[in-house]
Amino acid sequence: MEKTFVCIKPDGVQRGFIGEIIKRFENRGLLLGAAKFLQVDHAFAEKHYAEHVGKPFYNGLVNYITSGPVFAMVWVGEDAVKLVRQTVGATKPAEAAPGTIRHDFAAKMDRNLIHASDSPETAEREIALWFAPDEIVAWHNSNFLWSFGKNS
Repeated sequence: MEKTFVCIKPDGVQRGFIGEIIKRFENRGLLLGAAKFLQVDHAFAEKHYAEHVGKPFYNGLVNYITSGPVFAMVWVGEDAVKLVRQTVGATKPAEAAPGTIRHDFAAKMDRNLIHASDSPETAEREIALWFAPDEIVAWHNSNFLWSFGKNS
């Protein structure tokens, strides 16, 4: 099963969307593998956004992610990266499809509530940055098979 990284950003935490966002991923059949609530410091934010160093929006990203607590998670499932990205919606909320998190709860890109890995490779890097291996729980529930089981 594929793993992906998701982070509810400070605006999503402050606006009380942690439960709603978890519910949406659970409704897709994904399994929560790890979660933590934390305040990101400047040095850690620079590591997370290292690929954006030198871009005009870099400082804004670092300032935004460090402005309040975040809720970081690992989600597990078949095609987890794709399912999560689809559930989150386009980066620009005005372009996000109806029913996605960003369409339903965000109004502008600078406050788009949530970060989600954009590829399995990025997910692997981000999960390793945010979580120690022993913080990720491997488990299954009976509903997981109803979402990702095979008809064979």
